[in-house]
Amino acid sequence: MSLSKFEVVVTVMESGSLTKAGEVLGLTQSAISHAIASLEREYGFSILTRGRTGVSLTSNGERLLKYMREILKWNDQMMQEVSAINGIEVGTVRIGTFTSVSTQWLPGILKQFQDQYPEIEIKLHEGYYDDIEHWALTGAIDFGFVSVPTLEGLETIPLHRDRMYVLLHEDHPLARQETLSLNDLQQEIFIMPKPGCDNDIQRIFKQYAFTPQVKYELGDDHAIIAMVQNGLGISILPEMILFRLPSSIRAIPLQGEHFRTLGMAVLSLEQMSPASRRFLTAVTEWIKEHVAV
Repeated sequence: MSLSKFEVVVTVMESGSLTKAGEVLGLTQSAISHAIASLEREYGFSILTRGRTGVSLTSNGERLLKYMREILKWNDQMMQEVSAINGIEVGTVRIGTFTSVSTQWLPGILKQFQDQYPEIEIKLHEGYYDDIEHWALTGAIDFGFVSVPTLEGLETIPLHRDRMYVLLHEDHPLARQETLSLNDLQQEIFIMPKPGCDNDIQRIFKQYAFTPQVKYELGDDHAIIAMVQNGLGISILPEMILFRLPSSIRAIPLQGEHFRTLGMAVLSLEQMSPASRRFLTAVTEWIKEHVAV
């Protein structure tokens, strides 16, 4: 019985509200509230608080959440093993992803995977690099697509090197260059990805002790491209983001060996569930077949 209560608490925290958790679990809001209240009576203290901004964990609830996630994870893995013994591939795989991977890779990977393992459910959580690393560390996802290196405590599998490009409007004085160095960009106005999704660029700036003149910070890659298209500044972005660029934008390679390394991050490769292992294999095989080196 406690397993279902744990699932309610975890789903409420991941969805942000009782109503959304009910939609995910197929339960009424009253049933969600009853499960939480029952668990609180059983333990003798409050786990969740409700306020104007939504639902949040109490300090005691925060102490218990990681254990609830672990119990649910191991129960799911045990049931996957039972199914595998019986010759059936089932389970749920929770994956952290970001925009360019969601657009360029996941549709093909998911189509191939679901054709092969129709009983394995895939749940996607989209965010920035920092979000995905945090979710992997706390057990909110089974693994995530990341830019390597990541936070300490995560194991990673490199998948692909993605070259970095400078984006300029076609009328920019530097737009006819074959390559550009950071020295060429000293006087330029930059349109930067927001903190949390700019790790790759910041590593390059730190390596060369370069301080950009940042005027705008945006979380959406397409918004950055639109700003460059309107002549509001320049930017540096990875190649995977640059498909279907407007004809008025030039993408020029950044001088030197500058790449972002895309990979998968997981808390423990050894402790991955059978369903997660199947999906990780599907990812690596699809990339070998479809992504140019």
